[in-house]
Amino acid sequence: MAYVDGFVIPVPKDKLAAYKTMAQECGAVWKEHGALEFRETVADDAPPGKLTSFPQSVMLEEGEVVVFSWIIFASRAKRDEVNDKVMNDPRVAAYMDPANMPFDGRRMIYGGFEMIVDL
Repeated sequence: MAYVDGFVIPVPKDKLAAYKTMAQECGAVWKEHGALEFRETVADDAPPGKLTSFPQSVMLEEGEVVVFSWIIFASRAKRDEVNDKVMNDPRVAAYMDPANMPFDGRRMIYGGFEMIVDL
C-alpha cells in the first residue's frame, strides 16, 4: 500500500502567491523523481478549536493561513529514495534556505504515514 508525507504550514497571506510558485516548482521535482501525487491546499474552513485545531497546531498568527499538503509515494522505501534525490536537487536546494522560504519553517508540522485505507 502507498506511503504519504503530510505537512501543515502557516503561510502569510501576502506570501501565498510566492508559496504557490515554490510548491509548483518543487512539486514538479518530486514528481520527476518518482512521487505519485503532490497536493497543496489552503484552509478556507478550519476554525480554531477549544483543545486542538489546524490553526492551533501551527500557532497561526494574524495575517496567516493554514496550508495542508501531502505527497503520495508507492512505498516507504520509494519515499526515502525520492526524498533523498529531491533534497539533493539544486532546484529545491534554494528553497531549503530559511531566508528563501515564504513561510516560517519552524512552525511546519510534517510526518510520514503508512496508508491503511485507500478507497
